[in-house]
Amino acid sequence: MGTKVINKSKDVRNGVKVKKDESESKKRSVPYDPMAVTWMDNYSETMDKIWERVPEFSKPFIVFLAVFIMGATMRGEWLVVLVHLLKYMGVHNDVTIGNFTQVRWSEVTMESLHLKNFLAKVLVVLSSTAENGEIEARISWYYYLNRRDRPHEWKCQPEKFLPPDLERHEIILGSLSLLVTNTVSALTACYISNGGWSYVYHDFSEYSWAWWFLQWAVIFLYQDYMTYWIHRVYHTPFLYKNFHKMHHKYKQPTAFSVTAIHPVEILHIQVTLMLPIFFIPLHFIPFYAVALYTYYHGIIDHSGINFKAHWWQPWQPDAIFHDNHHQYFHVNFGFNCSIWDKIHGTYRRKDRVYTEDIYYGKGKALNEVSENELMNDIKERKSENPLAYRNNNMEFELTEEDIKKSK
Repeated sequence: MGTKVINKSKDVRNGVKVKKDESESKKRSVPYDPMAVTWMDNYSETMDKIWERVPEFSKPFIVFLAVFIMGATMRGEWLVVLVHLLKYMGVHNDVTIGNFTQVRWSEVTMESLHLKNFLAKVLVVLSSTAENGEIEARISWYYYLNRRDRPHEWKCQPEKFLPPDLERHEIILGSLSLLVTNTVSALTACYISNGGWSYVYHDFSEYSWAWWFLQWAVIFLYQDYMTYWIHRVYHTPFLYKNFHKMHHKYKQPTAFSVTAIHPVEILHIQVTLMLPIFFIPLHFIPFYAVALYTYYHGIIDHSGINFKAHWWQPWQPDAIFHDNHHQYFHVNFGFNCSIWDKIHGTYRRKDRVYTEDIYYGKGKALNEVSENELMNDIKERKSENPLAYRNNNMEFELTEEDIKKSK
């Protein structure tokens, strides 16, 4: 009897060993893909256990904090902010404001160009790319893995997910684009820390308090309106097909999509948004606070999650606004203000049909489209999540009566 028990336990152990061997073999048969988001599957059980222990009231704050950190470090601007903070504290006081220094070409060096230690700053800033990847992965885990079985509770397009090949594509492209933007951020940080010329000021008393408060609105409106026009211009046929179309591969965007833009385009945007610091006096706090706000909402807007604007943000559209842009292509070009689209007639309308082949943001009237185009449009509308809209009401739902009226 004792022998039988021992043999039985051996069999059980061997059975477990066989199962483990089969599992190991199965894992080895699947090729390793370092760019696949599905690597989170290996750690989801551990993350679930940790998350269950987190107090319910603190979970939204943790998610907010993760997105904020990601936005703050995404393009390397954190290093520029750090340089300005050091200048404010008196660590670097050799900044030249509003004056060019004449330099002969024969005397040009990294120091004369205010680029001393440039390589070191590039390496420091590039380290934030890896950090962004980790934070983006955790955001994806919280929704796309942890709640994948109930997408109608949180997803803007609950019936559709980005396929794995496009998940990989957005990570690779986003990493390449971040390499470009982080290098520019390192260049700016290095230039300013070495006394380079700009109109950024650090002493609050240098200009009036009236201007300090006013510039918050000036910076925000400049950045948002310029972004609207840059974005809209990249939706013209030539620029769209050769540059911006790359970003629109992601019809169901995720947090990884935010930087998955053609390097030329993302550089164009970054340089345009930075230009004011070389033309008008701006305090570093309002300028970079607005920039971080913009980056934060860039992640939120591309997340594919039905985030809503807070009560204190009457100007800020919900995440569904930009999700509509990815789903319907040439419409809703704004980011932090929908007013620009309403002024210029590019705001999505219920009585218009939008596809990738209909340019310029105006769409087509219901009576101008073919039956096939109309059927596809109705199908797209039905795939949207009503919970992503204000008051949980899908405002663009098309009824048979609406179609009859248009004819």
